[in-house]
Amino acid sequence: MDKMTLHRLQAMKARREPITMLTAYDYPTAALMDQAGIDVILVGDSVGMVVHGFENTLPVTMEMMVLHCQAVRRGTRRALLVGDMPFMSYQASVPDALRNAARLLAEGGADAVKLEGGQSVAATVRALVETGIAVMGHIGLTPQSISALGGFKMQGGTIEVARRLLDDARALEAAGVFSLVLEAVPARLATLISETVRVPTIGIGAGAGCDGQVLVTHDVLGLYERLTPKFARQYADLSGAMRQAFAAFAQDVRARAFPAPEHEFAIADDVWETLVRELSPDQPH
Repeated sequence: MDKMTLHRLQAMKARREPITMLTAYDYPTAALMDQAGIDVILVGDSVGMVVHGFENTLPVTMEMMVLHCQAVRRGTRRALLVGDMPFMSYQASVPDALRNAARLLAEGGADAVKLEGGQSVAATVRALVETGIAVMGHIGLTPQSISALGGFKMQGGTIEVARRLLDDARALEAAGVFSLVLEAVPARLATLISETVRVPTIGIGAGAGCDGQVLVTHDVLGLYERLTPKFARQYADLSGAMRQAFAAFAQDVRARAFPAPEHEFAIADDVWETLVRELSPDQPH
């Protein structure tokens, strides 16, 4: 299949063809995802929670994001690869944002970057786009602002916030984003935003009216049990299968059932006999 591009994503919105997007943080997951035909792979700062065990995404660093982008890049051929810009990698100044976004592309191998926020980051988005860096926006529940938002909860339930999200979406579109993630937004509001902006919208907990859908892969596979969002759907229980496999391995080792002869390497009889003869009589053999 041909490489996914920004123009192809735009064409998919025009055809009302749903866009698929998942997170990946390592080479084997990215390779399987790419082979499955996922359109966009996001190296999300959710890596801090589902891979590194942090309570939220705030401790994630640029070094971590570059490293995980590099791993995912090696497994990605068709999908568009988007790298998340971590907390405080773009908020302080436009020069910071330019420098760090360039790292995700030049060092990490990302095709585009994603950053959180609406009107407050529009000028930063515009500067990145004018430099030639493709930017995906992210509004609604923005995990990097979790303290200010009061936790992981829906955004847009009041008229004031709903209006602000519409204004955020318009501002980001005007600034040049090629796509927009809507997280934990009421379904009717997300549909309205999707119909208002010309760029593709990717929903996560934003209903079926968005142009595409994204989930955290660890939620899809049942690998992250600390937090189960209302909007996540589990497609496999790999945590249960993994626990069973680990327990079976431990049982076999303790019972000396593993390794079995078929797992061992053999040494030629003549080599062994020569080695034994060379040992002094008081050494075990």
